[in-house]
Parts: sequence; structure tokens; C-alpha cells
Amino acid sequence: MIQPEEFITKQRKIVHIDMDAFYASVETLDRPELKGLPIVVGGQPGTRSVVCTASYEARKFGVKSAMPTTLAAKLCPNAIFLPPRFERYKEISKAVRSIFERYTQIIEPLSLDEAYLDVTDHSTLFATQIAHQIRVAVQTELGLTCSAGVAPNKLIAKIASDVNKPNGITIVQPHQIHGFMENLPLRKIHGVGPATDKRLADLGFRVCRDLWRCDLEQLESSLGSMGRWIWRASKGIDHRPVVTSWERQSYGREDTLPTDATDVGLLCENIQRLAMKVSASLKRDEKFGRTVTLKIKYSNFESITRSKSLVENTDQAEIIAATCRELLTSKTDAGLRPVRLVGVSVSNLKSGFDQSTITRTSID
Repeated sequence: MIQPEEFITKQRKIVHIDMDAFYASVETLDRPELKGLPIVVGGQPGTRSVVCTASYEARKFGVKSAMPTTLAAKLCPNAIFLPPRFERYKEISKAVRSIFERYTQIIEPLSLDEAYLDVTDHSTLFATQIAHQIRVAVQTELGLTCSAGVAPNKLIAKIASDVNKPNGITIVQPHQIHGFMENLPLRKIHGVGPATDKRLADLGFRVCRDLWRCDLEQLESSLGSMGRWIWRASKGIDHRPVVTSWERQSYGREDTLPTDATDVGLLCENIQRLAMKVSASLKRDEKFGRTVTLKIKYSNFESITRSKSLVENTDQAEIIAATCRELLTSKTDAGLRPVRLVGVSVSNLKSGFDQSTITRTSID
């Protein structure tokens, strides 16, 4: 039996702010005539593009982020498809951030449209008051809405912000954690994707309370190190701090091909092009990497990654491309199975130039 004290977490005050249908909302902000219409931000139907986001009017038809736009058009024939304008979204995101900074400097952005705020040490306002004032300011000053979750930790705050969307707020006090988590579907925990959710369901675990009495060793045997993390998350335990700065761990680019490809030569051309873009980003930031990773998504949407660590660090496109070509031909089914997407990334980074560990010459 889980005792209440097992749910007690460090007494912090975390606010998670999530903008409502952010990209679509910015589009209707700039074009008021679109308000109330089903808006889909992404590529045009008939291409290999996916949905970046959709207005709530489009979501009623089942349109979701990352869905192929062709499928979105079938689900919502009257949808208006708009290309993304990331520079405009960044501009609005900065304005939202300036509102956050009125209350705290401890801000961890997750993307352009969501962030954690640690307001534990605010001297005059409760966390709930801060969340309310932020929501009011975003709406009155920027003409947009956002939803908020207030909780003792990041895990619960993020889940809570999704409960009363759009334009809502959910507050979870420390003594409410047990009841809040008890019947929560495991899929609602950030980090539990469809594949993990299915594995958990196959083991008989569907909601958080299902895990509370399970054998932890058995769970770790089935899920590896993730087993213990999910077990703790199911009880609302999360001691992660709000991180205000982070160091980039990798540089990567990927592209969905216009049509599924079995031509290895064509795939290599795409690898070369992506490697040049990754190389340009590395050089811009004066970074060098040792591990090169190739990502392949087959036509059935199965994704695989294959990596190789180099003897020396590099920022050179030819070395990155040659490594990925080697991985493509020796470690994938390219040429035998149609490929939908190709990705190239470089990780295990270091900064600066050290002749003893960095090579600027191409490989043979």
C-alpha cells in the first residue's frame, strides 16, 4: 500500500505555461478573418509534409501535430493550410518570455510555446496568482491565450497544464498529488510515447495506480532503466530543477523525401546535402563532433538510427557524409526497402580548435 508520504516531493512552486495552438493562434492574430476557422499550419496536402499545429476547430476533426497534411485534409476537408512563419513565432515567443521575466528569472523554455517557471522564492505572490497574472497579461497584451499548470514539480505541472486546455489553469497542491496521479493514464506522463505505452499495457499497466503495487525488479527487467523512472513518475515524484541554461548536445538535419526511394545514389545525394547543412551549423558555432548518426525512416514509418564514433573530432561535411554513406550501405536495408526520410546528425561535441583532437582533412 502506497503511503501518502511517498508522494511528498520537495516543496517547490513550479508553473508550466503552454500556449494554446500557438502557431495557428498567431496566424489568426495576424489575420482576424481566419478566427473560428479550421487552420492547419504545415505543408500543403499532396506533399510529404506534416502538420506543425492545428487550431482547435481543426482538432475537432481529429487533426493532430506530426500528422501527414494529406491525411489532415481528408479528416478536415474545409481546413485552411498555411505555411509556418517561424520568425514571427519567435518574435511572439520573445514577447511572452518578457512577461515571464516580470516574475522570475528561473525559466526553462521547452520550445517556442511552452516553458517552466520556478517561482518558489517569489516574495509577494503565490504561484497560483503568478500563473493567473501571466495568463491575463498574455491575453490582454498579445491577444493570445495560454494554459497553466501549477504544482510542486515539473512533471505534475506539465501534466496539469494540459487538463483544462485551452485557456485554463489547473492547480495541484502537494496533498493532492496522490489523487491527481491515481487514475491518470500512463500515456499522459511526458516521455511515455506510444511504443512504451503499448509495452506497459501489454504488462497490464494502463493508469498510474497500476504501477504502485508492481514488482519493481520485474518492471526493470521488462523496461530496463526506464522502468524505475516510470514507477517513480507514476507516483508524481520528480526532483528535477528548472534549468535556465543548457549546452547543445548535437547538431542535425533531416528531410522527408518527395517520394519513397530505393535508389542508394539518390539517398547519398540527400545525405551529402544534409551533411553540408550540419557542417555549416557546426562551423558557425565553432563546434566539432566525434559521433556521426544516420537516421532512416522506411516507408512503413519504422525509424532506425545507426551511429559511428570517429577517431578524431570534425566539422567537415565530407567526413560526415562519408561516414553516413558507410552506415547507409552497411547498417541499413536501403536499396532493399523504400526509404521515406533521411537524417544526419553529429554529437559528442567539443568547442574550439585543438589540432591533436580535431581533423580538418577528408577521409579516404
